[in-house]
Amino acid sequence: MECAGKGSGTRCLGPARKRCGRCGAVSYCSASHQISHWKVHREECERLEQQMRNLDLLNDFPFTFSQESTVQISEKQESRCSFLRKRGIHQVGLWVCECRCGASVTSFGNSRLESDTWNLSNILCPCRGPSSPIAKALCSWKDYYEWRCIPLQSPVSLLLHWPLTVYHSIQLAGLGSLTSEISKLCIHYLGPEKELLQLAVFGELRALFPGVFVQIELIGPAVPHHRS
Repeated sequence: MECAGKGSGTRCLGPARKRCGRCGAVSYCSASHQISHWKVHREECERLEQQMRNLDLLNDFPFTFSQESTVQISEKQESRCSFLRKRGIHQVGLWVCECRCGASVTSFGNSRLESDTWNLSNILCPCRGPSSPIAKALCSWKDYYEWRCIPLQSPVSLLLHWPLTVYHSIQLAGLGSLTSEISKLCIHYLGPEKELLQLAVFGELRALFPGVFVQIELIGPAVPHHRS
């Protein structure tokens, strides 16, 4: 977990090991970064505290991370920077903030935030529409990769956990079977931060819910005013 105060004006002093004492959802490298970030974090601390009470439920979500593509990182075989650099995607395109030395949302100010470039060959990313409709609900990354005809060594799950978690949440809510009967799906997405640099990955919802107009309302202190 990276320091929540990263990019706030001063450099991080080390690993983010100091968690918020109230919600426990964010960490900081130092007390000074925690204090300076409070004016941002205070608006969502209570909400995050409530979410952390349901941590066991959230940990059961199958699309929170991919063992297939992140095993080297999770088992500490190599750093995330090394993992990305070997694949030619370190600090470029959609991957620009996927490591500690990458960019943060705050460093972009009010400029154009998002990128839409995977920087991968077509066979390794969902650059084209699916070759077939979803035959059954996707319950694992293996299901998703097979449906999208993407090899398991592809790193795209590092980014696609955002839209796939939205997909899984809709399935849990019992709405998955109804998407063939509705024309519009409005999603209120609370507290986006890093996602603001990776908005293009949410385009995968078009493939997951074909024929449905998907509208995502981004809500949170990090969302620029021109997007509110």
